[in-house]
Parts: sequence; C-alpha cells; structure tokens
Amino acid sequence: MKNIELDPEKMFYSIGEVAKMFDENTSLIRFWEKEFDVIKPRKNAKGNRQFTPADIENFKLIHYYVKDLGMTLDGAKRKLKEGSDDSVAKMQIVEKLTAIKARLNELKENL
Repeated sequence: MKNIELDPEKMFYSIGEVAKMFDENTSLIRFWEKEFDVIKPRKNAKGNRQFTPADIENFKLIHYYVKDLGMTLDGAKRKLKEGSDDSVAKMQIVEKLTAIKARLNELKENL
C-alpha cells in the first residue's frame, strides 16, 4: 500500500491528482465514483470533479479492500456499509508500516 499524504490546506483535488495518488487511471477513479455511493465529488462550473479529503479517505479504503485484500466490488461495498472500524485500523497500520519500510530502505541506501 502506498502512503498517501494529503495537503491540510487543500480543500479539493482533481481527478488527475487522485489518480496519481493511487497510481491508477482516471477511468478507474470515475468507475469507483459510480460504483460506490460514499464518493460524492463536487463538480465545478465546467463539470470537473472536485474530490474532498473525505472522498480521498474513502478511496483509500476502497483501494485497500479491492487492490490490497483482493475483495470483489460487492464485498468492498458491504464492508464500507458495515463501517468496520477494524478494517480502518488495519489499513492505517499497513500505511504506517509501509512508510516505515520506505524510510528504512532510504536509510539503507544512504549507508
């Protein structure tokens, strides 16, 4: 799992920025937006999607369920509806461990 840090001063993210955060295509982001009702981006006057930090957190969970755990979309939808705090805690632990591993690898390369 990739460690994704959000800019605390930024209120909205474009679909391109979201896709880049997750190393995915914008088409997958659009697809997940349609499949999962927890993601509700605003649209500006031009019709461009503007994702909030809450949307990004939901994308993190979806990405974790589907890509990391290999769940089906229906399984991920059920997990999101259950609101399992256990899964959120596990995902956060995985994120922290991934960040630690990256930092250790960086230190190892600098030796």
